[in-house]
Order: sequence, then structure tokens, then C-alpha cells
Amino acid sequence: MYIYNVTINIDETVHDEWLHWMQTHIPEVLATGRFTSAKMAQVLVEEEMGGVTYSIQYTAKTRDDLDDYYKHDAEKLRSEGMKKFADKMLAFRTELKVVKEFYPTVVSN
Repeated sequence: MYIYNVTINIDETVHDEWLHWMQTHIPEVLATGRFTSAKMAQVLVEEEMGGVTYSIQYTAKTRDDLDDYYKHDAEKLRSEGMKKFADKMLAFRTELKVVKEFYPTVVSN
């Protein structure tokens, strides 16, 4: 399993508009069929540059799914946000490969 993580710092002057737009954008990314789920989390560290920072994590089953997203969908979907919020947001992307997942075990007395 792979996680495509997009970390975005958004200027407070467009924060509410951007947050509303993300409610449409994330489902559009999921509609590509390349990802099985997405999580959006607010980063709780205050940035010196200001703004509000979020992490959006998209889960892909395979590396091929992630590569297909880059090849067929990423440019179009990224450009929409850049046109709308170009100088008001800073984004960087990382890829993670899940090595193992751990879950709590139930201990019975």
C-alpha cells in the first residue's frame, strides 16, 4: 500500500474558500479510481510564515495506481488549485510505502 501525501500551507485570507474547495477537490481525486481513501488533517504546528497547514493523505493499493495517477490525472487536478490559489498556497508532496500496519491487541483477563 502507498500513501500519497500532499502538505499544503494556505494563507488565512483564502482559508475558508480553500477549505470549501477541498470538499470538492478530494472527491474528484478519489473519483479517478487510483486511490481507495483519503484523510485530511490539520497540522498543529504553527508556521513562522503564518497560514494554516494541512496534510491530505491519499491511499493507493499499488505503485501502478500511484503512477497512473501521475500519468493521467495529476496535472489537470493540480492545475485547478494552482489557478485558484496560486500565490496564496504552498504545497509539497511526498510518497510513502506502508511497510507494516499495527493494531492494538485485545487482552482478555
